[in-house]
Amino acid sequence: MTPLAGGHSGRTFLGEAGGERVVVRLYAPDDARGEHAPEVDRSVLHLVSGLLPVPEVLEVRRPLAAEGTPGLLVTSFLPGERGDVVVERLALDDDVDGLQRLGRALGAVAAGLAGMPMLRPGPFVDADLGLGRFPDDDLVAWAATRLPGWPEPRRRALSRVCREAQDLLDGVGRACLVHGDLNPKNVLVDPASLEVTAVLDWEYAHAGHPWTDLGNLLRFERHPAYVSAVLDAWVSLRGGEVATVLDGARAADLWALVDLAAKAGENPVADRADELLRAIVDAGDVHAWPFGR
Repeated sequence: MTPLAGGHSGRTFLGEAGGERVVVRLYAPDDARGEHAPEVDRSVLHLVSGLLPVPEVLEVRRPLAAEGTPGLLVTSFLPGERGDVVVERLALDDDVDGLQRLGRALGAVAAGLAGMPMLRPGPFVDADLGLGRFPDDDLVAWAATRLPGWPEPRRRALSRVCREAQDLLDGVGRACLVHGDLNPKNVLVDPASLEVTAVLDWEYAHAGHPWTDLGNLLRFERHPAYVSAVLDAWVSLRGGEVATVLDGARAADLWALVDLAAKAGENPVADRADELLRAIVDAGDVHAWPFGR
């Protein structure tokens, strides 16, 4: 099997079965998600199949901790180019039309997920997609425990930013299916039509806030044409004012930014998230951007 590029887990591989290319994801025997993780991922793919382009599940095995045997999920291989590569190329070329078309396609994916209702927030715990409970549901209290190395003035500033964000998030009284890592890296795109051919890597899927996936899509990709198109597509399906939805997306993404910043030094994404979060906290503005255009 050949490791697939794009991730940092090193657990996803390109393989072959019956003369066809397949994708194999391995689950460590001591996977933090437990022995049901491959079955949860299979059920999520089944749930969205027909609504979003996702691979077909071909085989599932639970990890066996007692025997030290990893679990696996084997899926079909779908064509397309990684979305982050496409976005970068379009941005470098200043291809406004291309960025708008791709943005609309990705915004529609996020809006589709935001329209799939769940009874309440929580992690999926079994093959029936039963919901557990998140240990923390308040951004302020949770963030206060995640970055102990930050100086006290910056920690207080973080709490202020998180309080404003939590107040905004609390204004939306429903939960939906959340991909949990919906950024262009985890999407395959037809390079000619710029249509989405596959939405991949569902291991962070859960029931959560309707703005979460939108915030992820807009975290690092900031070209105005792309951002505007993503938001327009989302609002046209889910409603709301563009400015309010963008505020909400940035607020929802603070959960991920804090979590990533706590892992700074482990991978380039965490390092970039740490730099972005520091800029947001220092400016007191969820829209702060430290990287130039």
